[in-house]
Amino acid sequence: MSECTKYRDDLIAAVGEFDEVVGNKYLEGEAPTVDELRLAIRKATRSLNFTPVMTGSAYKNKGVQLLLDAVTYYLPSPDEKENIALDQNNAEAKLVLKSDSDLPFVGLAFKLDEGRYGQLTYMRIYQGRVKKGDVIFNSANDKKVKVPRLVQMHADEMTDIEEAQAGDIVAMFGVDCASGDTFTDGTIKYTMTSMFIPNAVISLAIAPKDKAGQNNFSKALNKFTKEDPTFRVHRDEESAQTIISGMGELHLEIYCERIKREYNCEVVVGKPQVAFRETITKRGDFNYTHKKQTGGSGQFGKVVGFIEPLPSDAAVNYEFVDDITGGSIPREFIPACDKGFQEAVKEGRLIGFPIVGVRAVINDGAYHDVDSSEQAFKTASLMAFREAYEKAGATVLEPIMKLETQAPEEFQGSVMGQINQRRGMISNSTTNEGYAIIEAEVPLSEMFGYSTDLRSATQGKGEFTMEFLKYSPVPRNVQEDMVKKHQEKKAKEGK
Repeated sequence: MSECTKYRDDLIAAVGEFDEVVGNKYLEGEAPTVDELRLAIRKATRSLNFTPVMTGSAYKNKGVQLLLDAVTYYLPSPDEKENIALDQNNAEAKLVLKSDSDLPFVGLAFKLDEGRYGQLTYMRIYQGRVKKGDVIFNSANDKKVKVPRLVQMHADEMTDIEEAQAGDIVAMFGVDCASGDTFTDGTIKYTMTSMFIPNAVISLAIAPKDKAGQNNFSKALNKFTKEDPTFRVHRDEESAQTIISGMGELHLEIYCERIKREYNCEVVVGKPQVAFRETITKRGDFNYTHKKQTGGSGQFGKVVGFIEPLPSDAAVNYEFVDDITGGSIPREFIPACDKGFQEAVKEGRLIGFPIVGVRAVINDGAYHDVDSSEQAFKTASLMAFREAYEKAGATVLEPIMKLETQAPEEFQGSVMGQINQRRGMISNSTTNEGYAIIEAEVPLSEMFGYSTDLRSATQGKGEFTMEFLKYSPVPRNVQEDMVKKHQEKKAKEGK
């Protein structure tokens, strides 16, 4: 009991800084009344410098009623909060919305849910009123929508209502929109200031287990992106993978489970494919003759030259140089040689990724009056490049990310250890107000799962940002493993 009394005194002292009555009573050794204390907590909470914390268990139904009472006692009512809208007809000028039912209607769709009767849209009414059967306008796309049904939600129970007004939170059926869309009555065109959407911290490659589930898979991803702005989907054109991104591994696991449960579609997930590159480190000469004789005219083309690395500051990844003199290759076949080299750099011989930083030079060749053609010289150049590539010190490049990690100082050693384990190079380390800020360069391929590991090591207090910095050669042992895996994969595909 003495401990409870101590913590109650600490609470009174804390809120006394925001309320004169409670502050004076605390200094005079008097106990404030319950109403005075509630009012002081309300003032402190509204100042955004004090956060009440409630404990309980929804599963055991403990403390739920106390939490709901606390919402009533301590949080501002709709007319006490200043809500800002942007006027799209006036260069997004800021306007203060009033919690007045007689003003034009403004509502924000803040959550979507797939109910038994279709999409259920949760909406907060900021201004005006809306009735069942009204026509409202989506400010995001100017589409007008009729409100066929208006319900008040209580847990999983719903009660049909005829009207909702400023300050209410209601749900609507039959309103097609995305989370965060603003609706008006059409007489104005306001949008609510957009919600803060944090950057995704983790990504996964995902695909349906079989082609039969492709349709349901697409439907599920489309629906999830509409209902949750922190869930993102994009297609990596280079790897042809569908990538989902979110706020954590659990976040993405839940969506994978929902695809299986709600859409009857089994999915396969894995690490996203990292965009590796290949390049050369020295000059490689070629002297290749493409000769093919079939019935009728054949194919003939000879190219001589070399490939060499481009300067590190070059603005392009591939350069073609025509040094042909004396007409050893007719001018009309020169573009075909360029096309052949361009075809060759699309897929490297080491791990099958594009080749960058290469200059291809042709300085001699030969042709046949009848058998030479564009296709013959294109094929000759393609094969000549592959011949020279073997001699040019080919190496694999990996994307290096600029990583900035912040964590309390007591976890600095653990954070640095994690970065070193991921082949990271720490470039700077500073402290600011009890937090360690560590800057490093880390290979992207080693960053999968870092978010979870960082939070585990820092009691959930660590944060990081990451952006692309440059491409660098991978260590020799890593390259050998990658080449071996690529060759095994090609051997399997060839069977």
